[in-house]
Amino acid sequence: MRRLASVGDAPPRQDTAPTATVPQPADGEERTAEPETARLWHVTLSVSGTAVPLGEVRRGLEQLAHDHPFLMTSRYANDHAEIRYWEEARDLRDAAAVALRLWGEHRASARLPAWEIVGLEVVDRDTYHQRIAEGYGPPPASPVGVHPF
Repeated sequence: MRRLASVGDAPPRQDTAPTATVPQPADGEERTAEPETARLWHVTLSVSGTAVPLGEVRRGLEQLAHDHPFLMTSRYANDHAEIRYWEEARDLRDAAAVALRLWGEHRASARLPAWEIVGLEVVDRDTYHQRIAEGYGPPPASPVGVHPF
């Protein structure tokens, strides 16, 4: 719809702002300038290391779940653990990057064992549900919480 000019209106500006450019990723993959919507990704993070008392592992995982309520379930033993949760992210790379930082960034605050990440699986919501429906992959996380293997 055209706006009618009134007396005293300034003429429209002739200069225009520069258009924004979207930097291209290093791998050569093109990205659009339009923001992508976030999707849900199912993450399974596996960690292991030197054995520690079970009570310490459980307490650390419970603290992590308290600090970050998005954690669905954790299973643990005295020398390894598995954390499963849903992550909201733009793409798989973003979801994986968050998952790879989770253990290290919260090791001190949750007093988690000094274990290393030994496994990571990130799949989109549709793939996760398709696997479950076909009888593949881990069963749905039930019950939710922190449990021994």
